[in-house]
Amino acid sequence: MEAPIPILHSAVTIMTPLLLAASGGLFTERAGMLNIALEGLLLIGAFAALVGVRFSGSLLIGTIAGILGAVTLAGILGFFTLRLKSNGFITGLAANLFASGLTVVLSYRLFATRGVVVLPDPPRLKTLGIPGFPKVPILWDIAMNHVWYVYGSWALLFLCWFVLYKTPFGFRLRACERHAEALISLGLRPDAYRFIGFLISGFTCGIGGSFLTLNLGVFVPNISAGKGWIALVVIFLGNRHPGGIFIAALIFALAEAFSNYAQGGLNLPRDFILAIPYIFTLFVLVGVSILSGR
Repeated sequence: MEAPIPILHSAVTIMTPLLLAASGGLFTERAGMLNIALEGLLLIGAFAALVGVRFSGSLLIGTIAGILGAVTLAGILGFFTLRLKSNGFITGLAANLFASGLTVVLSYRLFATRGVVVLPDPPRLKTLGIPGFPKVPILWDIAMNHVWYVYGSWALLFLCWFVLYKTPFGFRLRACERHAEALISLGLRPDAYRFIGFLISGFTCGIGGSFLTLNLGVFVPNISAGKGWIALVVIFLGNRHPGGIFIAALIFALAEAFSNYAQGGLNLPRDFILAIPYIFTLFVLVGVSILSGR
């Protein structure tokens, strides 16, 4: 009977990298660009954050390193897609493969291992709370005692909504999708806004990747584990709107939190339990496709 609250509390943490990746991916999507490189951006951000902390001992420097790593890859992706007019789907896949291979190569060069890299003295992320949050029994237990990345992802999602819907920049970026000719007639360059969208996706994925590494104090090859792909599904399931993205990310996080809980609480095959989030993703994709067709 006491399981629901731990599952919900865990889901709030699990949804953080999904929210961060989807927040940035929303900018490229609303600019008319399908960014399937979110997985690679998360992975590069995670590895760069570990390198930053390993050589500096600072969480702040680690987070900045993660952001710089992901933004650099996003900039390269945007250059090839927009400037060189390469196929965005193929370029995104190449970015994901490049990130997966590069992290292994650099891990071997820097730490003499192609496997797990553990921080010798990992700095601990402090848990925080929300000042003035009402002490409603269940909500209080769910929303309190998270690291700053969790609350930062909520604030960043709100900031994305404000920028997209309440600023001239957001209006022009959204116009890139279907009314690029109107922007050109005003002397504006749609590709410039699209490129900024790529950089924003790198910025948020860099934070999300650094959370994956620094929250555990360890880097594992392919630590993103499909979260970038799920974030892409979250964007569409959330109807490409920040509010919908929050709900969709929470739904997927609940599926993964239930999977983690089921490993110790249910007598089911381990492989099936670990596959629950991905099976859920598959069913959601099929369901969304059917509803879109109708």
